[in-house]
Amino acid sequence: MKTSDEDLALAAAGGDTDAFATLLARHYDRVFRLAFRLTGRAERAEDLTQDICAALPAKIAGFRAQARFTTWLYRVVVNAAEDARRRHASHDRAAAGWGDVERLRRAEAAETAEAMDWLHHAMRSLPDELQDTLALTLDEEMTHADAADILGISEGTVSWRMSEIRKRLRAMRQEELAQ
Repeated sequence: MKTSDEDLALAAAGGDTDAFATLLARHYDRVFRLAFRLTGRAERAEDLTQDICAALPAKIAGFRAQARFTTWLYRVVVNAAEDARRRHASHDRAAAGWGDVERLRRAEAAETAEAMDWLHHAMRSLPDELQDTLALTLDEEMTHADAADILGISEGTVSWRMSEIRKRLRAMRQEELAQ
């Protein structure tokens, strides 16, 4: 019988390196996929995933099985993505003037539009909290309750966000078709 993620995480929190390696092998691809959805760029997702993997041995010591391991892990990924966004934004503002930041933002948006399909492009135009919600519920078959646990919000807020996302995506699509 396969050992549960929660049991492996508790063992890893106690210093069991084999348990940690098993968890990492089970969830690495999921972490990368979520990081990719949150960042929108493969190279940033790779960097973020590596940063998370490097920090995970210290972070897992705080795992107490109060939630499913995947819920805890996705929260770690979302937090790391938020931190990375802030770092990139601070770095961009510090390295260049506000006009330069805007030009960089537009250039990056153009690159994203060329590299991503319509949905990923549309996701990038949503506010961060809507992107996070969509990334968690898209393709992972995650319930609104699971996403709410990860994001630290109510299930009703997740449902509202999903409604708002659908409304915005429909409006974007209609605007594109009208052009």
